Amino acid sequence: MTDARQPATARISVVVPAYNNGRTLRETLRSILDQEVDGLELIVADHSSADDTAAVMADFAADPRVTLLTTEAGGGAGRNWNRVTEAATGRYLKLVCGDDVLRPGVLARQAALLDATGAVLTACRRDVVDADGRVLMAGWGLRGLRRPMPGRDAVRRAVRAGSNLFGEPASVMMRRDLLVSEGGWFDRFPYLIDQATYSRVLMHGDFAPDAEVGATFRMSDTQWSVALVSEQAGQAHAFHAWLRETHPEALSELDRRYGDVRASLMARARRLSYRVLKRRMG
Repeated sequence: MTDARQPATARISVVVPAYNNGRTLRETLRSILDQEVDGLELIVADHSSADDTAAVMADFAADPRVTLLTTEAGGGAGRNWNRVTEAATGRYLKLVCGDDVLRPGVLARQAALLDATGAVLTACRRDVVDADGRVLMAGWGLRGLRRPMPGRDAVRRAVRAGSNLFGEPASVMMRRDLLVSEGGWFDRFPYLIDQATYSRVLMHGDFAPDAEVGATFRMSDTQWSVALVSEQAGQAHAFHAWLRETHPEALSELDRRYGDVRASLMARARRLSYRVLKRRMG
């Protein structure tokens, strides 16, 4: 499934790696296309879904801003995230998973923020919702990142927090050329594919926070991130070690050790929170 039509000059690329998102994808795509912003392109790829994801995508084929793709099976999140990203042409890029939703105005606001500040990445707060869209946690995110700062400082704060302070990709907009120059989405540590990728981009410039709530992140007990809860501390430790080795100017040995302790504590806390949220969703 392909459609090569795109805006003549794309300023903002929103890419959606869809997988078995037939139930939610229409709302996701509508929340993107209804944004009042010039120079938008939307690229969606179906990662060999077993449901009606492809049929939902086909309903948007007539929109000239939309490009529809397919991704072969296998390769995890990294394969489909990079599939849609490699097709993008805009100055700025935002990845939105096929069950998340953008709030009105977020694309224009974040692009203007990056233009005005020259920052390489911005992130907003988000509402965490259940499978039916009921808010579980409102205005979540950006703890310790509420002011502009060098990207390396933002990366260090996230490591020392033992948590992805930037949020899921729907909250983030970044410079596409820097993402590409760093090799795309970095999935060596699958649970931290988003934070690890942000960290590589942020080594090239500043972070500028977007204080508004600009997205919703949908929780479900079948999400791959939930399935990986038992592995998250180990992957966080490995990521911290990699970051310390490759960017010693950004992360000291003390930062790494402190971050490892915090990541282990956060993993235990997250296990408990998932159990609580699962009961609430039930």
